[in-house]
Amino acid sequence: MNNFTYEKLHNNLQYLKLNTIEELLDNCLEIAARDSKTTMEVLDYLFEQEKKHREAAAIERRMKSAGFPVKKMLEEFDFEFQSSINKKVIEDLATLRFVHNAENIVLLGPPGVGKSHLAIALGIEAVKAGISVHFTNTGNLIERLKIANREGILEKKIRDLMKFKVLIIDEIGYLPFDDEGAHCLFQLISRRYEKSSTILTSNKSYGEWGEIFKDHVIAAALLDRILHHCTTINIKGESYRLKERKKQGIKTGLIRHNSTEILEN
Repeated sequence: MNNFTYEKLHNNLQYLKLNTIEELLDNCLEIAARDSKTTMEVLDYLFEQEKKHREAAAIERRMKSAGFPVKKMLEEFDFEFQSSINKKVIEDLATLRFVHNAENIVLLGPPGVGKSHLAIALGIEAVKAGISVHFTNTGNLIERLKIANREGILEKKIRDLMKFKVLIIDEIGYLPFDDEGAHCLFQLISRRYEKSSTILTSNKSYGEWGEIFKDHVIAAALLDRILHHCTTINIKGESYRLKERKKQGIKTGLIRHNSTEILEN
């Protein structure tokens, strides 16, 4: 290969933004010459590396856009500790059929039982599959919607949120809504109904949602849309945080006991 052809090849790779191929090309050509690799093998390897790099970069962009507060994976979830959860149901949800069918997921249970962990983990599975995801805390979401409503741009804000195939709304029920907040959330859920998937977590049973919204009519209408195509996961186990505190308590107790013995001796 003469210098002109070599420079032209690199320039074309840069122009086409095939940056990974351009970076690997020289070393790959040296290895190919040494090991007698065919042109087809060289091209296959280079384009495969370009593809992997672009896929990884795309996942990173979607992860950043999703706004997950922490990274939680399904394989990290302790199904033995939370025995009330049917692992097969979660594995089926991880196939992401619910996204393609525009179905919802609601995770119910007391604080600390892993609702947010599962919601984030399913969201990450969706991100890895090339699906757009957005995570938000309920309080933050309601505040953003209310500000948009007062500025006359609620419709625009809802359209922005409609761009995400999966919307995760965490911690419904920790704080009650005022009338404006309930109205805004109802508008959002109504627009997403049978179009996109929503994952919600709540520490309140469905029967208590009227108290959250301070309006049983709106709560019933909202639940009607959420539950029409929905999988409910009701977690009845113990809090992970309480479990860890108990462990720490036991360790602390042992340390104090041993210290007392040393002092007495």
